[in-house]
Amino acid sequence: MRRCSRTGCTDPAVATLTYAYADSTAVVGPLATYAEPHSYDLCEEHALRLTVPKGWHVVRHEGEFSADQPSGDDLTALAEAVREAGRADPADSPGFHGGGSKRGHLRALPDPGNE
Repeated sequence: MRRCSRTGCTDPAVATLTYAYADSTAVVGPLATYAEPHSYDLCEEHALRLTVPKGWHVVRHEGEFSADQPSGDDLTALAEAVREAGRADPADSPGFHGGGSKRGHLRALPDPGNE
């Protein structure tokens, strides 16, 4: 069982924190299958309470964190979703109105309420 990376915390890890430095973004998602050298395992408390410096953004997993490991079906579905997202160009999608800005691999779309 992996433990939280925060100093002094002995709780089990349920989330993984990674940084996209070029985009000034911290990403907190479900616990990664393997510990990576440039990511941090966090317990539920630290995953939910994470704050970032001014000017940075947090992309946080919606829903509950679970200590259970994902099943093979979950991993397959995730891999298919990532593969499909990599193929699709949002500009080709119906209903895309443009006006968004692109930063690295992330795309920011305009607020539909401001059109």
